[in-house]
Amino acid sequence: MNHTDDVRLLVILGPTASGKTELAVELARRINGAIISADSRQVYRGMDLGTGKDLNVYGDVPYYLIDIVAAGERYNVKRYREDVQHALGLISKQGKQPILCGGTGLYIQSVLQGFNYSSVPVNPELRNALATLSLNALREQLDQLPLPRGFIPDTSTAKRLVRAIEIASWCLHNPRPLPASTSIKATIFGLNPPVSIRRQRITERLRQRLKAGLLEEVKHLLDSGIPAERLLYYGLEYKYATQYLQGQLDYEVFLARLNTEIHRFAKRQMTYFRKMEKDGLSIHWLSSDTLESQCEEVLRIF
Repeated sequence: MNHTDDVRLLVILGPTASGKTELAVELARRINGAIISADSRQVYRGMDLGTGKDLNVYGDVPYYLIDIVAAGERYNVKRYREDVQHALGLISKQGKQPILCGGTGLYIQSVLQGFNYSSVPVNPELRNALATLSLNALREQLDQLPLPRGFIPDTSTAKRLVRAIEIASWCLHNPRPLPASTSIKATIFGLNPPVSIRRQRITERLRQRLKAGLLEEVKHLLDSGIPAERLLYYGLEYKYATQYLQGQLDYEVFLARLNTEIHRFAKRQMTYFRKMEKDGLSIHWLSSDTLESQCEEVLRIF
């Protein structure tokens, strides 16, 4: 049985620090909902402050796809789609409304449009050849490759650029995967606060997470045996905290670089959401600026 049959999915997306979780939780309380996380890093156990799980916000609202794999393990779009299918089945049995909430556009799009490019095999030789290239160099390589129809690469990080190059290269010489059929009916709502407010929230939230023990969290992950290379791979908080803890950065440089990179990440998230719209996904960008009015706007449309 396909658990996506006749599913009416409510989707909440937006860049980091836009208030997605708070909105999704409040909506879940009003419409008997359950939340499925669409965050590529919140799946990892023990990576809490750096990924902004904010589990205290959920209260008695059930949530899925958070803390489902061990830190250090590899997770990908294919597994995510499978896990979403399973979560939808559980939520359906409970008679609850599924709410997909997060900022990983690639994961959200894979659920809603179901492209099968996740089945393209890994090419270790190509990955080794690309390992030392900068983001700009990787983007230049990708720009030189014809992209298969329906493939919208996420270029926000080095690892995703490498994967995009891997997929585009494979499709040059192999039959191209086709979009998978999906019967998920989704209504997508987007949060996009003014840049000045977003920047203020990001900086304030970073300071709060450092005060709450972000560096201690990363040190614990390192002490538990997770290689530094793996934490660098996760990017942002885990990359820069690891570099600081290993003595590669002093504290002020660590803080400034991390803050800057989170702002850049939020901008890349918005770029990806705009690409989703160009690919045919309609996003209702909420005009309201308070939680109450946002809820009313969503429920009026949904």
